[in-house]
Amino acid sequence: MATAARKTTTKRQSTAKRSSARTRKTATGTVSAAATGTPAVSVPAPEEFTREQELHALREMLLIRRFEEKAGQLYGMGLIGGFCHLYIGQEAVVVGMQMAVKEGDQIITGYRDHGHMLATGMDARGVMAELTGRRSGYSKGKGGSMHMFSKEKHFYGGHGIVGAQVPLGTGLALANRYRGNDNVSLTYFGDGAANQGQVYESFNMASLWKLPVVYIIENNRYAMGTAINRASAETNLSLRGVSFKIPGIQVDGMDVRAVKAAGDMAVEWCRSGKGPIILEMLTYRYRGHSMSDPAKYRTKDEVQKMRAERDPIEQVRQRLLQKKWASEEELKAIDKEVRDIVADAADFAQNDPEPDVSELYTDVLL
Repeated sequence: MATAARKTTTKRQSTAKRSSARTRKTATGTVSAAATGTPAVSVPAPEEFTREQELHALREMLLIRRFEEKAGQLYGMGLIGGFCHLYIGQEAVVVGMQMAVKEGDQIITGYRDHGHMLATGMDARGVMAELTGRRSGYSKGKGGSMHMFSKEKHFYGGHGIVGAQVPLGTGLALANRYRGNDNVSLTYFGDGAANQGQVYESFNMASLWKLPVVYIIENNRYAMGTAINRASAETNLSLRGVSFKIPGIQVDGMDVRAVKAAGDMAVEWCRSGKGPIILEMLTYRYRGHSMSDPAKYRTKDEVQKMRAERDPIEQVRQRLLQKKWASEEELKAIDKEVRDIVADAADFAQNDPEPDVSELYTDVLL
């Protein structure tokens, strides 16, 4: 009898443990605000754009797309040295976010940074000159693809070390808090960088001190050639801040309207003193990780399907045509205008002189 009772008790304890484990798993999976203390936020509906907003988004995304296509050509010709990471396919993320910010807000990102530079208003000539290592480049020809900077446009790089920009972006937010302004730091990083330790150190500090930083995770599904499900135990990256009481949402990063709506919500969250927030942008890059990556880890059909069904630029084009806000001829004229800007930037860069040898010794702190 005693043995049977002990067995029954043991069985009940085992069942209770399994039940408790399921409860914890469920709580983790749903990230209940009540269970974790994390503030609850809702995913805003995609914003309905005006004609002017649609045209602005189209032009900005086209500028990034055509610029990156030209950069790929120049790289193939040997005119761009080192690494070159193209932003083709992800244009809606940075364009939508830039439509949500105000003058004074800071932007910092990793090495896939050409699109961010152009979206902040940095001149295409200066960006292309830097890519080709010329004197008129934003870093005087010394930074190249991954290390450009513009104080005037509040763009703080371009960083080649995976995840290194996250503590720096958090520091920008700390500076805003210290100075008492209402500026917000937009800190971009990818799904691969989301597993870096310094990211979580930054999360902890930002939450503890209620820093005004929007952490924007550009989840393009692949960290170099590794699919996210092969590298991350939790593939919903918007949940990464739960342990630090940082709310997060997933956003359709292929729809510029959805990005703009999420951006509006996030920057207002930060400006109102509520602390950091995470936006996981579900996006996709059409090209390889860098120009040296043949992207054999995915099928051509996968890429073609995304291009055909989810392309961020084509979505805007179709809305403009369906609403009769623009004709095919008008859209072709916009594309030609953008192509002319990019062609001019490429010509300028190729004719711009290389830096003098003495430039090696400028901007060096000893």
